[in-house]
Amino acid sequence: MEKQGYSEKIRILFSQNNIDVFDAISISLTNGNRIEGIVMPRPQYGDPDCIILKLKNGYNIGINIAKVKKIRLLKKYVKPILKKYKEINYNPSLPTVIILGTGGTIASRIDYKTGAVYPFYTPRDIYTMIPELEEIANIKVEMVFSIFSEDMDPNKWSTLAEKIYEKYLEEEISGIIVAHGTDTMGYTAAALSFSLRNLPGPVILVGAQRSSDRPSSDTILNLYSSFVIATKAIFGEVVVAMHGDTSDDIVLVHRGTRVRKCHTSRRDAFQSINSSPIAMVKDGEIVMLTKNIRKRVGGKISLENGFEEKVALIKFFPGMEGEIIDRLIDLNYKGIVIEGTGLGHVGKKLLKSIKRAIDEEIPVAITSQCIWGRVNLNVYRRGIELLKMGVIPCEDMLSETAFVKLSWVLYRATSLREIRKLMLKNIAYEISPRTQYNHYLRQAYFT
Repeated sequence: MEKQGYSEKIRILFSQNNIDVFDAISISLTNGNRIEGIVMPRPQYGDPDCIILKLKNGYNIGINIAKVKKIRLLKKYVKPILKKYKEINYNPSLPTVIILGTGGTIASRIDYKTGAVYPFYTPRDIYTMIPELEEIANIKVEMVFSIFSEDMDPNKWSTLAEKIYEKYLEEEISGIIVAHGTDTMGYTAAALSFSLRNLPGPVILVGAQRSSDRPSSDTILNLYSSFVIATKAIFGEVVVAMHGDTSDDIVLVHRGTRVRKCHTSRRDAFQSINSSPIAMVKDGEIVMLTKNIRKRVGGKISLENGFEEKVALIKFFPGMEGEIIDRLIDLNYKGIVIEGTGLGHVGKKLLKSIKRAIDEEIPVAITSQCIWGRVNLNVYRRGIELLKMGVIPCEDMLSETAFVKLSWVLYRATSLREIRKLMLKNIAYEISPRTQYNHYLRQAYFT
């Protein structure tokens, strides 16, 4: 029994009434009310004198022991017997798809009886959740990490890229799906886009805004569509596959260097920025939205891995002082990306510190706080001042993509001239030759 965390007074009360965690109980309060629920483990933080109950409506409440008049056991918790699933045999007539797990909502389910979150990722779990996959692909699963997506870092990008490289090099597979938390998925997608070359199939990052046990979950459609992409796509690129609208109709396929999570909770949170999606998946089929793709190649995949960790991404704000940049220089940062205003401007107070960074061979790149459009430092005097200092204008790159790219570039270039040349070279569709008016509205994808 897990009573740890509860106060001694509560543990004694539980023992006197033969109550354990996960038992159903009734509590009569001193104010005359009565509450029924399931005893939950006490969270790490909180009042140890509070009993945590899960109510029938699914919500948790805390009841201070001082307000408890009487407590009564209603039903002992019986550990469920897991259902036996049929064995899934390898089908030589079907392509093989590998899932690499890293964590996130898509890789978990909630037991609403206990409130616990359980990871799931075995082929049997996935076939059981989506039986249609039995007719699409053989599945192999490997957990690379089990982390929150905000705990991703450049070293883990390298580990993941190397794992994908090895799988494509060593096994006969149609595609690789990376299950990833949504919050930093765009960063990882950009990192893999720069690291992996000559892909013989797609690398699909997929996530979920809502866990698989919820009625409104996006897990099943997103994951099923990822298998469609892995087995049917003609392109060999790093992409993100997520809901394309609020219903369960379509999944959009976004290029890895062009995608941003634009909403905290909507199922269609992801959008392509300054670009249209590559494709969409509807009714189990892929509909291409652009001809500008890198096709699957039969040659050997190549890996250009490695990222400099000491790179900073900072946002300009009114009144910002140059000391922030000076501090980064003093901390031995190797590169700085500044998200400037509008066309890529910053305040006068930053100019001296930016010049110091560049004089000390630390590249400074400029992106825009605007979501759409491109940096242009040739329009106003401030932009021209920045250009004369040697600042790198990042065209229409997303700020997070520019951050990842600078990290990748610094691992393989040393001089400011080399760094600038690589940053302004279109390597993985991160830079568009011109701004397209119809990329601004998402509805334009479907007209």
